[in-house]
Amino acid sequence: MLGLPSSFLRRVSCCFSALFFVFIFLFSNTQEALAANSFELKPSNQMIVEYLRLHVPNQDRKAWLIAEQKSWEPWLKKQKGFLGRQLFWDPETEEALLLISWTSRIEWKMIPNEEIDHVQNAFEEIANDLTGRKGSNPFPIKSQGELMPQ
Repeated sequence: MLGLPSSFLRRVSCCFSALFFVFIFLFSNTQEALAANSFELKPSNQMIVEYLRLHVPNQDRKAWLIAEQKSWEPWLKKQKGFLGRQLFWDPETEEALLLISWTSRIEWKMIPNEEIDHVQNAFEEIANDLTGRKGSNPFPIKSQGELMPQ
């Protein structure tokens, strides 16, 4: 090729490659790229697991289970998109962990808050009767969130 030494051609090629990557880095819209990645991490049409951590004292564990069984369990079974749930309890921390599986985030979030509040009130009424407490929720939520299978 025009008698140019191959080492010169390699250097020119490397320089053009470096300039190309600098151009891409300087003029690309990283916010759009980051937004696209975050959207992919939280799609709303795939299965999702809701989690709740509750304070459940040892002496009230049975009352908690009965209140769950009489309020949330029958209501959840009627909900569109509900797949199932698992209840765990740690005797050392006196914490319960509830894992509630849904077909999608959309199905889960379509449930009106008024319905959830109604079931929560029924749960608290049953729990208060069983524990002998009055007023507030005897099993307060410590944290809650959602998990996506990977």
